Amino acid sequence: MAELGTLPWLLSSKNTKDLEAAALTKVVRLLNRFHRVARQLHHRHDDRETLIIRDEYDVQDLLHALLCLFFDDVRPEENTPSYAGRSSRIDFLLKNEKIVIEAKMTNQKLRDKKIGEQLIIDIKRYQSHPDCKTLVCFVYDPDGFIRNSSGLIKDIARKHDNLDVRLIISPTI
Repeated sequence: MAELGTLPWLLSSKNTKDLEAAALTKVVRLLNRFHRVARQLHHRHDDRETLIIRDEYDVQDLLHALLCLFFDDVRPEENTPSYAGRSSRIDFLLKNEKIVIEAKMTNQKLRDKKIGEQLIIDIKRYQSHPDCKTLVCFVYDPDGFIRNSSGLIKDIARKHDNLDVRLIISPTI
């Protein structure tokens, strides 16, 4: 009986908003500590093999495992509605929490300008997704390719129509 109050269709809108806010807090905390976790993986007992983060797919693999610590329903590779004649895939959807997470990793060719352009396109795509109230954009920048993270965050992290957009760049400089 105690669990009946946690069923989404029985929750009051205040309780739903509180749960969504708590979930967002967990996601933001996890993403802010992502680099710390990635670095820790390099320090293994007896120099055992580890996950080395070389590209965006490695970021997604580690992020997926970390999200599973806090959320029961983590959906990778969900399709988005078509935008500009093209659809794509969401990196992660937390359906119950109405949170979409888009992960990127910087490199020699993917820096400030291109990251910003990609995120603007992603925002437009996710605005029409029925299960997305909050888009959390995560940019993993271990080599410091983003020169003006504050400016990028100011440009991206805000309300875009009905979509709340957050931008986490890790590590922070």
